[in-house]
Amino acid sequence: MPKVVVIGGGWSGSGAALAAKKAGADVVLLERADMLLGTGLVGGIMRNNGRYTAAEEMIAMGGGELFQLMDKVSRHRNIEFPGHKHASLYDVALAEPAVKKALIDAGIEVHTESRVTDVEADGNKILAVVTDDGRKYEGDVFVECTGTAGPQVNCTKYGNGCAMCIYRCHSYGGRVSVAAKMGVKEMMAKKADGTYGAMSGSCKLLKESLSKEIVDKLNSTGVAVIPVPEHAREDAKILTKKACQQYALNEYVENVILLDTGHAKLMTPFFPLDNLRQIPGFENARYEDPYAGNLGNSIRYMAMSPRDNHLKTEGVENLFCGGEKAGPLVGHTEAICTGTLAGANAVRWAVGKELLEIPTELAVGDAIAYVKEQMKTEEGISKKYTFSGSVYFERMKQLGSYTIDIDAIKDRVEKAGMTNIFNQKII
Repeated sequence: MPKVVVIGGGWSGSGAALAAKKAGADVVLLERADMLLGTGLVGGIMRNNGRYTAAEEMIAMGGGELFQLMDKVSRHRNIEFPGHKHASLYDVALAEPAVKKALIDAGIEVHTESRVTDVEADGNKILAVVTDDGRKYEGDVFVECTGTAGPQVNCTKYGNGCAMCIYRCHSYGGRVSVAAKMGVKEMMAKKADGTYGAMSGSCKLLKESLSKEIVDKLNSTGVAVIPVPEHAREDAKILTKKACQQYALNEYVENVILLDTGHAKLMTPFFPLDNLRQIPGFENARYEDPYAGNLGNSIRYMAMSPRDNHLKTEGVENLFCGGEKAGPLVGHTEAICTGTLAGANAVRWAVGKELLEIPTELAVGDAIAYVKEQMKTEEGISKKYTFSGSVYFERMKQLGSYTIDIDAIKDRVEKAGMTNIFNQKII
């Protein structure tokens, strides 16, 4: 039985581990911090706009366990907020334990506080990865899902300093790129102004620090939109710094938009606390993530790997990639999709079977292929792509792939020959 080692336990790593295990491999998952999910620990949004289509495509393809799990722990379903429809908001306190249990129950060997810092290789083939405490994990094939944020030096150099966010680089060590250790030249995304990286797009406020009226609104509807007095508004340029360009709308300047994910999710990269506390209902507001939400957030997209549409990393014989490592695809849904494909193909590579490429007739396949081509251009690398808005959602609508008709999605997946493909045991 081939052994697959997944490095990084965020949404993409979790998806990769599940897919590889279902394909029949022995799977080890290594996570740098003490919990899985990474930004999913403070995220909370699923199924908004074209993400609904992508999630249902993955379910029809047999790779939808994580979506279905988040449906079960959602605090609100089928909600709307500016620029977004039929969203689900999962509870950030319940998501990680549920995912970790699902992985362990599937027979995946999960190791937290296991930061990979080095590789052992023979030429361009990885033999093992090594954690910072000297443990060695050998494998036949590896899947890198380490993300592209951190270490804190990047947030200082390209952002507003370490924002003390959920990544907690100071405590668990910064991200180390396996591909870079193997000599792969990785790519850095650019903002519209030509500077590198992109800032995480939201903050968390302690719900109890807000007025009772706001809390009641959040608990009952999932959304609170509160007008910002003109004197307290942030410069609209802040929106251009966000990784999540689907929220680069005037509504997010003119209003404070909150979503209920357990905490109050504030849909802006940062907001000066003095200004925030001038808004009625926010007089006692306090940030929960990042703690420096007054002035900054984490910087991402600093290390994207060149890859093909099978999500095999170019330049390394036995390395695949998922999530942000696979390009400027933004979001939990996008990470699960790419991670799942990478994990399935890792097993196929290990046993010499033909690798899967999701057809471009499906939104997931088109996104993977489209972003690969965009990464080659100066203009393309300066944009971010997501099923939920901005450039790629517009493309979905133009192609006619955006729909919430589940039967139509199932038919499309069947016509593409991909029904239940990720549930097939190939060993």
